[in-house]
Amino acid sequence: MSGPKPIDPELLAQVTPELEEAVAAKADAEGKIACPMLRRIAEDHGVTYKVAGAAADSKRIKVRNCDLGCF
Repeated sequence: MSGPKPIDPELLAQVTPELEEAVAAKADAEGKIACPMLRRIAEDHGVTYKVAGAAADSKRIKVRNCDLGCF
């Protein structure tokens, strides 16, 4: 078994508690979030998609239905 997905420390440094909370609030009961929702959260918080992805990774939330390959 592999451990948690490694997170780029430079991206993780840009993740705020508010961003983590927003991502966690929109995740479903299975710990997943839709790609369009995560992109919207990134835009609402003024961060890049990669930073939002790092927030999801830090909370161990999986991105589903990713059309653009952002996460």
